[in-house]
Amino acid sequence: TMSSYRGYGLSMGTMITGWDETGPQLYYVDDDGTRLHGRYFSVGSGSTYAYGVLDTYYRPDLTVEEAIDLGKRAIYHACHRDAMSGSINNLYHVTKDGWVKIHAIDVNDMHYEYLEEKKNAMSS
Repeated sequence: TMSSYRGYGLSMGTMITGWDETGPQLYYVDDDGTRLHGRYFSVGSGSTYAYGVLDTYYRPDLTVEEAIDLGKRAIYHACHRDAMSGSINNLYHVTKDGWVKIHAIDVNDMHYEYLEEKKNAMSS
């Protein structure tokens, strides 16, 4: 599928995740055939905003709950600051037994949740 984008002047990239005998795996793959293995990636036009969150708060020892919150916040910032990134925050948790959909939340609803959190933090 990705090779069909070659020659059109477009760029297309995706993340592929799964689990093998060595543990969790995450790859970035694009239409040029680039394959990168890493601990976290962000793709799309809002990815620079998501990377700002990921680069600041990612730690290798995150709990599942912390990782879910980090993913939620990274996707929120990508979508909120970049209109082309969409408006729904879809988040999945991948384990050795498969994947679980955590949520599909409208970013506008998240905006007010985080705004309230910010107000409370500033008044403390």
